[in-house]
Amino acid sequence: MLNRITDTLNFQTQALTLRAERQRLLASNIANADTPGYQARDINFAKALREATGEIGTPGALQTTQRGHLAPLAGARGESGKDYALQSQTNLDSNGVDMDRERASFADNSVKYEATLRFINGSVRTALDAMKSHNQS
Repeated sequence: MLNRITDTLNFQTQALTLRAERQRLLASNIANADTPGYQARDINFAKALREATGEIGTPGALQTTQRGHLAPLAGARGESGKDYALQSQTNLDSNGVDMDRERASFADNSVKYEATLRFINGSVRTALDAMKSHNQS
């Protein structure tokens, strides 16, 4: 039971870390909307989460070979995990930021970040309640 709780929390922690990194990238895109030549960046969240949890290997990354090893942080993946966002239109100054897409992605990612945080809080609260009721019996 403890391993299942730990695995779930580890997975959610990785997801939260990736959501925070994606939020940072999206905020950077929005902040550079008027910067000539700036190209919007994003993370393929599903792929990054599979890599972070070890479902698929990351080229050039260290592998977690023992259960007790720490998983690499999402931010330590380097620039290789970040993709350029697809441009919907070409700007005269070669800026690749589509503000409508960036705002929508930022809002969507914010909601999912909050949901992940609430899930972690709920899981911890449930585990603590279970331990309290077991000790009181």
